[in-house]
Amino acid sequence: MPAAIGIKRIGLVIAGLLGAGLALLLVLSVVIPADSVRDSVKAQIRAVTGLDPVVRGDISISLFPTGSIRFNDISLGDNRTGDAALSAQQLLVRLRFLSFLTGRIEIADITLVRPTVTIAFASDGGSNWSGHIETLAQALKPSANRISSFSEIRISDGTVVVRDDTFRIVETFTDVEFALAWPSISQTFAATGRFTWKQKPFDAALNLSDFLAALTGDRSGLKIRLTGAPFKLAFDGNMSHRPTLKMEGVLAADANSLRETLHWATNRPVASTAFQRFSLKAAANVVGRNVALSKVNLELDGNSGEGALAFAADGRQTLQGTLATERLNLTPYIATLRLLTAERSWSRIPIELDVLNGFDVDLRISAARVILDGFSLGQTAVAANLRAGNLTLAIGESQAFGGVIKGSLALAKSTAGANLQAQLYFSNVMLDQTLGAFFGVRQVEGRGDIGIAVGGAGGSVYDLATALNGSVTLSSRKGAIAGLNVEQSLKRLERNPLAVRGGDFRGGKTPYDELAVRLEVTDGVAHAQDVRIEAPSLRVGVAGSSSIPSRNFDLKGTASLTNAGASETFQLPFVVVGSWDDPLFWPDVQMLIRRSGAAAPLLEAVRNRLQREQTTPSADAK
Repeated sequence: MPAAIGIKRIGLVIAGLLGAGLALLLVLSVVIPADSVRDSVKAQIRAVTGLDPVVRGDISISLFPTGSIRFNDISLGDNRTGDAALSAQQLLVRLRFLSFLTGRIEIADITLVRPTVTIAFASDGGSNWSGHIETLAQALKPSANRISSFSEIRISDGTVVVRDDTFRIVETFTDVEFALAWPSISQTFAATGRFTWKQKPFDAALNLSDFLAALTGDRSGLKIRLTGAPFKLAFDGNMSHRPTLKMEGVLAADANSLRETLHWATNRPVASTAFQRFSLKAAANVVGRNVALSKVNLELDGNSGEGALAFAADGRQTLQGTLATERLNLTPYIATLRLLTAERSWSRIPIELDVLNGFDVDLRISAARVILDGFSLGQTAVAANLRAGNLTLAIGESQAFGGVIKGSLALAKSTAGANLQAQLYFSNVMLDQTLGAFFGVRQVEGRGDIGIAVGGAGGSVYDLATALNGSVTLSSRKGAIAGLNVEQSLKRLERNPLAVRGGDFRGGKTPYDELAVRLEVTDGVAHAQDVRIEAPSLRVGVAGSSSIPSRNFDLKGTASLTNAGASETFQLPFVVVGSWDDPLFWPDVQMLIRRSGAAAPLLEAVRNRLQREQTTPSADAK
């Protein structure tokens, strides 16, 4: 019973105190003039932020049951220049409860409702916020009479516009919801919240270890976290901006689909199924608008590489660097750049080069192994150079197709669509693999050297093939032509010239000791200047042409059997027609008939009849 009486007394005391507090609050709300509250709040905002509140709308003051003030249509600006740093439809100020009970007006926190903030960068690196930052830094400097007031600012449903006229960049962030931990007592500054950027929501966090040092340009610790569906980014290091912006620290970024990120960033579809999983981690050093990345660990589509990268944006945007990797799988990228369609014809898909505009690249890549759509290359070194939309790939050396590839490929935008220049040299390569990879021709077996120097312009691969000009050379020793046995067929026809059947020249192989090809390419047509096949008992010479756009042959030649003394014992003219994938070989049938002894009487009879018809007058002549 005494315990119950004690609890009841304590409850009565608490109720009495609450009642007295509410009564005092009610009295103060009547006694304290509204103008005094308004002026005191504006003075505190000016003292803490250094920004001058300019109210264009009405002001609503409520002191009971809680103290709050609403400023409608307000802007915060630099009281020295009068420029507005931001504007808001409403500024909501909450007062500290206990301070108000003692008759003091102190701000607990403020909320900017539907504010609009514009940040404009000039060509010299300054911004329209430079003066505001100086004013804010001056307000935050320690002083004996500094007011210790509110420590939190909230932004509700805000809009931030960032503009850089030098690079013609305008980015708008909407639905901005942020809480700023204002350094009224400590040195740190923190901001956490979310916003919408190009219709994608992001969560963000910013932390400065020394807010005043950051404002005045001195060194301060910096942490940034940005998380959204397009990508994630984190930076942990330090920064300063006197005399220019400097940042040092660890940078990490990743995206589930780099292709979707690029589409989101540029609003252009990326015609590729590649560019998926991406991650980057590096030591970053930022000076002005130049970014240097060292100790780079880069992963893309299962490929990983290490090296260094540098990005400069003080003129044209330029990316430079070197990367090294053990294994580089280019199959996902080659799949979108196929030269041939499923029907074994050149692709007519338009070549898009607009993506190459707007930035420059100088990148060197080395790989211990490169995988290309079913075949692999050994040690490969490639330099990619992009200038003003013109792309050049220089192959220093690639251990490919059992040999070595060197040369360069240049691709530039032209009135026809794309201009291609190719200078490639294949040394001691497997010919079936090489010709199969580039031209879809696998009938030539053995090792050899290939030289390609061609150029042309067109809107698609087919158009480029139609406009090609240049030269192609091929030389090989100790190989074979698959799908055709010329020597065996010649020996059979030598014994029986009339034993010609449709399938006699298909199948088998034609071994050779030497194969030499020299072609001159004019407007997409390859003209045979010197095409020879030589074996101990066989010689073949070919003339004619081949259409590169149509991928077919129109060749004539002579195949000769030779004896040990290299004298010719049997010659057979022939033609080669049809597609590159399945050519047809046809011998000169008339020559075979003339050679056949059994056909000699028949040929003599036909010859005599033709002579009589030419010498005997016709009935019409009489």
